[in-house]
Amino acid sequence: MEKNGSFRARIQIWKFLLERSLFMAVAKEQIRQIISENNISSVADVYSLLRDSFKDILQELLEAEMDASLGYSKNHKAGLDTDNKRNGYSQKTIKSQFGEFPLDIPRDRNGEFEPKLVPKHQRDVSGIEEKVIALYARGMSTRDIHDQIQDLYGIEMSAEMVSKITDRILPEVKEWQSRPLNSLYPFVFMDAIHYKVRDEGRIVSKAAYIVLGVTTEGYKDILSITVGANESSKFWLGMLNDLKNRGVQDVLFFCVDGLPGFRDAIQTVFPQAQIQRCIIHMLRNSFKYVNYSDLKKFASDFKAVYNASTEEMGKLELETLKGTWGKKYPYAIRSWEDNWEDLSSFYQFSSELRKIMYTTNIIEGVNRQYRKATKNKSVFPNDASLAKMLYLASQNVMKKWTQRYRGWDQVIGQLILLYGERLTQYL
Repeated sequence: MEKNGSFRARIQIWKFLLERSLFMAVAKEQIRQIISENNISSVADVYSLLRDSFKDILQELLEAEMDASLGYSKNHKAGLDTDNKRNGYSQKTIKSQFGEFPLDIPRDRNGEFEPKLVPKHQRDVSGIEEKVIALYARGMSTRDIHDQIQDLYGIEMSAEMVSKITDRILPEVKEWQSRPLNSLYPFVFMDAIHYKVRDEGRIVSKAAYIVLGVTTEGYKDILSITVGANESSKFWLGMLNDLKNRGVQDVLFFCVDGLPGFRDAIQTVFPQAQIQRCIIHMLRNSFKYVNYSDLKKFASDFKAVYNASTEEMGKLELETLKGTWGKKYPYAIRSWEDNWEDLSSFYQFSSELRKIMYTTNIIEGVNRQYRKATKNKSVFPNDASLAKMLYLASQNVMKKWTQRYRGWDQVIGQLILLYGERLTQYL
């Protein structure tokens, strides 16, 4: 057995290391004493000492809890009006940041003792679960998480255990998905990203539907992530109704990629909203039909269309482009003519507003973060697994959204002039 003085020194050193307090002369002496007594010569020796110390401290604190519960310390019951007393120990294995170790949990004869330090049924005092969830959110595979937890903490953690730990956030995902939203969003961006998901023994393609809004204060917010069947207007209609059920009464602009039936879905739920097709998506689609040798010149000529000062000027520039390239690349031009109603909304606004609404690049930036987080997952075992991964990735993304849109005061001022009470009633 260690001397009491040595044990107290170890406790003091432990507190020092945890609290990162300043070295004092007495602490240095205690450290030297511990190094000498324990023959410490490597980092592994330090780690082992900390592990043993941590176990000893937990054990002593449990004994102190029992003393407080009974009202007397061990072997000092004389004269006290109580029939309760110690009744041995039950052993359980505890997981900590220093590995696993057995701990003796004191028991009392009346069964009244409820330890607060290590509550009943709790076997993890390390914060490992939070670490697992953080690693999972960064896209690490269950195997990689297993290896890292084992290397750092000496704890075996199967893929099933990782899944069970991360499943504990599913109620949080559900709560977040159904949380109340603002009454009005000036801009809402909508897109979908596709994943492979196991469904009833088959691997199928599923779409994660992403809805991102810009608040009246100029901040970005992910409003919804829903996993469902491949992109369809029917599913978008359900999502739009979900936004309305959660409190969204009006949207000024929807900025979207091209989806058949999108316009009908939006106009059914938010009939006053304007729709803006993503210019960047349209350009990419058009460029697919252009030979590489012509691409640079074709792209340069196209700038005159979407940089035009008015819709009338944009139409004229499109006609000019058609005269130059229409015979060689008819479909690249025709796609703009066929979708002009949804492409031309932004022309009526200033450059400040155009910068926000003419492209869905804002949501594509979010999609890149999703792809980064899910790159190690070729196939998800179920919809819930995909949903929790995207939710965790979303939380990491939104933590970085601390700044308003640049020049937002000017933007909201213009919107007030254009939309008046439709907007001001929600400010």
